[in-house]
Amino acid sequence: MSGSKPAVSPEKTRRARRKFIRSVVLLAGVIGTSLLGVLPVVRAWTKRLRPPGALDEKDFLASCIKCGQCVQVCPVSAILLGDIHEGYGIGVPYISAREQACDFSCDAVQCILACPTGSLTYEKPDFFSVREGAEMSRAPVLKGKANEPEPTLNLKERMGLARLTRPDACLAMQGKGFSGPARGPEFKGRMRYMAVDRWNPIPVRDHPYEREVCDLCVTECPIDDAIVLEVYVETEDSRLYRPVVREQCVGCGVCEMICPVEPAAIEIETRAVWKTDGS
Repeated sequence: MSGSKPAVSPEKTRRARRKFIRSVVLLAGVIGTSLLGVLPVVRAWTKRLRPPGALDEKDFLASCIKCGQCVQVCPVSAILLGDIHEGYGIGVPYISAREQACDFSCDAVQCILACPTGSLTYEKPDFFSVREGAEMSRAPVLKGKANEPEPTLNLKERMGLARLTRPDACLAMQGKGFSGPARGPEFKGRMRYMAVDRWNPIPVRDHPYEREVCDLCVTECPIDDAIVLEVYVETEDSRLYRPVVREQCVGCGVCEMICPVEPAAIEIETRAVWKTDGS
C-alpha cells in the first residue's frame, strides 16, 4: 500500500529503549552530582572552625581559592580541607579542634602569611565590618613567646570562644585529678611543649600528666590569661574548681583537644563573640 510507513523491527525497538534508559540514568547522575553541592548549603551543615584571621564566613567562602597553602605551612597539621559533602565549602580550609587544634606553634601564624588572597588576614580592609565582640580588646600574649621582647600574637579577631558545655563531666568540677596521656595512646594530635622543644611539636600521647586536680585546659592553653581555674565550692574537706574562660580567649581549640574526658567537657563555639556580660 503506497504511503505506508515501514515496520520497525523488534531489535531497533530494543536498542531505542536501551538508549532511552541510559539517557535517563545519565541525567539522574548529573542531577544527583549537582545536588551534592547544593544540598549541604540548603541544609546548613555544621559550622566549621576556620583558621586564624579568617574573614566572616560568607566573605571567606567567596575569597578563598582553595589553594591549600595554609595547610602546607601549619606545623601541627591542624588545617584540613572540606570534603565533597561540604557543598560550597568543598576544598575550603577548616580546623577540627578535638582532633588537632591550632596551638600557634608557628608563633607568627604562618597560615595568614601564606594566604595569597587575604581570606586569612591580620588586618581586615575598611570595607569589611568587624562583628561586635569578635575583635580582641588587646593583643593576645602567646605563652611560647613570654620571654621574648614582643610576646604578643598578631591576631585582631578571635576564631571562636571556648565554652564549658558539659560541666558535669569536667574533672576539676568533680575535684578529681588526672594521670597519664591526656587522650590515650592512640591519639594522633600534637602540641608544642616548651619544656620539651621550643620549635618542634610532639605527640600528646608522648607527654603524660600527673595532676592532683585536672587543669589541662588551663595550663596547656597557648594564650596567657585566656582561661583560669577558680574555686567554686569549698568545704573543710575538699575544693571543687571550675574552668573560667576570659576575654583573651581566641578560640584556638587547644582546651577542647586536650580535655581528657570523652566527649570533651569544654568545646569551641565557632565564630562566637565576647559579650560585655562575660558570656
